[in-house]
Amino acid sequence: QVQLQESGPGLVKPSQTLSLTCTVSEFSITTTYYYWSWFRQPPGKGLEWIGYIRYEGNAYYSPSLKSRTSISRDTSKNQFSLQLSSVTTEDSAVYYCTRHSENQRHSSWYRLWPPPWCLCTAFPVAP
Repeated sequence: QVQLQESGPGLVKPSQTLSLTCTVSEFSITTTYYYWSWFRQPPGKGLEWIGYIRYEGNAYYSPSLKSRTSISRDTSKNQFSLQLSSVTTEDSAVYYCTRHSENQRHSSWYRLWPPPWCLCTAFPVAP
């Protein structure tokens, strides 16, 4: 079964860049028709989609975060990464990396959260 494991700093100060990496095991990130997403959930708030990178390497971002977000991948390590620049305390959240197939609609991503294959950790921004 596919497993996703996040890694990154436990603490990021305002104005710095948050960098998170998701390592995927038992499944190739280049598998056709699969997307690799980042979401976040701030304390007491709803789930927010940040962006995703597709199987062929093209990345797409939430309009509200696009100017500060970069999602990339390293196929040799089977990893994909998130960089969020100029963070503020508003970026404090639990960050999730996830896999979904091309034929899934956004609504289905929220049905079971977090997904059973997601090993999730909070990455708070320092106040």
